[in-house]
Amino acid sequence: MSGQDIVTPSAENLAASARAASGKGLPPVHKWNPPFCGDLDMRIARDGTWFYLGTPIGRKELVRLFSTILKREAGKYFLVTPVEKVGITVDDAPFVAVDFKVTHSEGQQVLRFTTNVGDTVEAGPAAPLRVVRDPDTGEPAPYVLVRADLEALIDRKSFYRLVDLGERREHAGARWFGIMSGGAFFPIIPADELPE
Repeated sequence: MSGQDIVTPSAENLAASARAASGKGLPPVHKWNPPFCGDLDMRIARDGTWFYLGTPIGRKELVRLFSTILKREAGKYFLVTPVEKVGITVDDAPFVAVDFKVTHSEGQQVLRFTTNVGDTVEAGPAAPLRVVRDPDTGEPAPYVLVRADLEALIDRKSFYRLVDLGERREHAGARWFGIMSGGAFFPIIPADELPE
């Protein structure tokens, strides 16, 4: 043996490590590169519910804590601490944008989103909005970048409110219907697919 302690992945170990590493703001997970310890039976459902061993995690404080040590690498999701890294399953996006406020800065509309875990983000060039349409149904799935390759799925009620703020504009050589925020235009659907 190498003399290195073998770490058995568990939600309890991760929570303890995350608490020890937390201070003001988010932990610097982008700087942590611990060894991979295996996959944990933890899943984030499309509606933002976190499950451990098939059971919803009911403590919001614990979900928030886990959300601060979430990292995405090569399309996979991990919970990381300075000493361990475990894989988890994410059904769609790890967060859900549950609300937004419209503000104005320097004469420009700014959309400030709040997620189910308490993060806030202002949509703009550094935190873009994107809409993916289902190839079979055409139904839109809107997202906003929250931090470091982690997105929030924008919930239906917020998306309907966004559409109310939409406008038609030229974008990439075509006419689009989309949203302005932070000086950037985010296309939702080609304007010719909308009724006049």
